[in-house]
Amino acid sequence: MHSLNDEALDILFRTARTNSAWVDKPVTDDTLRQIYDLLKWGPTSSNTCPARFLFLRSHEAKERLRPALSPGNVDKTMIAPATVIVAYDLRFYETLPKLSPHNPGLRDVFADDPELARITAFRSATLQGAYMMLAARSLGLDCGPMSGFDNDTVDEAFFGERGSARHLFPKGELKSNFLCNLGYGNHTKLRPRAPRLDFDEACALL
Repeated sequence: MHSLNDEALDILFRTARTNSAWVDKPVTDDTLRQIYDLLKWGPTSSNTCPARFLFLRSHEAKERLRPALSPGNVDKTMIAPATVIVAYDLRFYETLPKLSPHNPGLRDVFADDPELARITAFRSATLQGAYMMLAARSLGLDCGPMSGFDNDTVDEAFFGERGSARHLFPKGELKSNFLCNLGYGNHTKLRPRAPRLDFDEACALL
């Protein structure tokens, strides 16, 4: 295993920014598939892979999302080429016979313990959402993650009994985690970078 060079580290971390303004360039189906084909290899608890990604690009889909957004997130989301609802499936354990064939009893461990399933789904799907951002950046896209929205409104609009995406995940029980705009950022609109904590402020060695 070799370290990445400085150019790659800059793309993924040091010069990467949260973008709110976007150039008029679409994110293609192929690019979205490439993002997923990278992020899916990131580790999750017992290889549960509970995240589900709903990519919104059409005007109709964005308008369905609009009522859930906080006022400060509306404009940036409406103009973003794509907005991802990063969700988690509370019934992720139904896929475990495929994902963990070496552990045939694992499905029932989660099926019989709803709270364990909920915690596992939320934690590992959050990890997968972070992998998605790194995958997107590695493919030349910019990201704008957001928590300023109403989860219940999103869940009802997209994943509820009458949700517009319910038929896309018919066996799942999905809950939204966070949103992330994707596209090619207008870097002239970026604010000065905010500071970060130093190692000694955020870390300790024992």
